[in-house]
Amino acid sequence: MEESSRHYYKHNRLQQLRGFCYATQTGSISRAAERMALSQPSVSLQIQALERELDVVLFERRGPKIKLTPEGHVLYELALPLVEGLEALPENFAARRGSLESGQLDIAAGESTLLYLLPKLIRQFSARHPGIHFNLHNVTGRDGMNMLRADEVDLAVGSMLDVPEDITYWPIYAYDPMLITPLDHPLAARDKVTLEEISQYGLLLPPRHLSTWRVVRMVFQQHNLEFKVTLEAGGWEVIKKYVEMGFGISIVTSICLTGEERLHAIPLNDYFPQRTYGVVVRKGKFLTPAAKRFIEMMDADFFERMGEDENHVLANSVE
Repeated sequence: MEESSRHYYKHNRLQQLRGFCYATQTGSISRAAERMALSQPSVSLQIQALERELDVVLFERRGPKIKLTPEGHVLYELALPLVEGLEALPENFAARRGSLESGQLDIAAGESTLLYLLPKLIRQFSARHPGIHFNLHNVTGRDGMNMLRADEVDLAVGSMLDVPEDITYWPIYAYDPMLITPLDHPLAARDKVTLEEISQYGLLLPPRHLSTWRVVRMVFQQHNLEFKVTLEAGGWEVIKKYVEMGFGISIVTSICLTGEERLHAIPLNDYFPQRTYGVVVRKGKFLTPAAKRFIEMMDADFFERMGEDENHVLANSVE
């Protein structure tokens, strides 16, 4: 094979693998083509050429929907680190030279994390690396998982109770459970309350499909107590406002308390567990230098504690 032909062959192989990986992540050849700024037929031809060369079928095709075959799964596991590593080459090169002058960091997070945890972290990181551009995605936990699986974000930051098998969660921060009441509430003069006393009053809670409701229900059931909810509202800021207005009391996590609220707060550590917040990534995800630096800023000993060399792919979960 002539040198020019060999060079073209290798370049074309990279394009084929990119198209294959993007189609896998997005579940659509059309969306993969949009991501690569190519036409849909071009990406289809690339994937077909890859199938012919390897003599396998990579996707089950059902109309516009595609699904990996067993052989496709094997190739995806092999190809994704190569594609991600090559695309991150400029940032990795700059990081090895001791600089992180440019790049982009996509983070998925829920409203609480965006309001109370990330502002200080992003301000600190931007002061150190002003050339890094942030994209913050305000999403639910389910949507955040989907974005991680599709590699639409570098990482997520937030709190998790149930961790899927393909996702890794490392808790870094812990916050206390708190009862909040209006200043003129009968419990406001107390520094400590019992669960039975709380059950006498109406609670303001986030929507019942969220984890807070599940934890509250579990704790009350463990103590053979009933609780009543007078109002459901999304977001801690809304709940704090309605508690201030006297619509009831609430059980929140101390991450949302700034000290500026006109509320009385009572610790509930005797009944409820602390809530952790940390880093969430897809297992096997290749972390860019910017993502690694951001995680290290959150926890300076993170990679040492995890036993990971910074050149390795993060692939294993922790206890």
